[in-house]
Amino acid sequence: MPSRHLIACLALAACTNAASADCFDSAAAYHRVNPWVLRAIAHGEAKYNPHAVARNQDRSVDVGMMQINSIHFPELQRHGIAPSALYDPCTSIFVAAWHLRKKVDKHGNTWKAVGAYHSETPQHRDSYAERIKRTIDGWIKAGHIR
Repeated sequence: MPSRHLIACLALAACTNAASADCFDSAAAYHRVNPWVLRAIAHGEAKYNPHAVARNQDRSVDVGMMQINSIHFPELQRHGIAPSALYDPCTSIFVAAWHLRKKVDKHGNTWKAVGAYHSETPQHRDSYAERIKRTIDGWIKAGHIR
């Protein structure tokens, strides 16, 4: 997806004041990823906390509800998205959907792509994917997903 589309869509999301739930569906539709995977990522990363910040051992930082890693900041800034914008839930969700789309393009629509959202290292990737899958399976069993 061309980067200018990411910027336009993020600007639209920030201006609409849409609820986070609507942003999950909108971002997923726009970037052609699964909205329940995005929700499970938000749940697993920061329990939907838009102000979450995690400092990693490698000195990188994860920011916002979707825990976007600082390794992506230079690319996002080239598109006009400042790190502080990631505290906005909709912006964080749209950036996460964009990032997940890149992983789906690389790995196919697979759990490997979901795990690669977190890490390309096989051990970390596979563990993360299993955690997201367990979350979604729990929601299915509870009747939240039909």
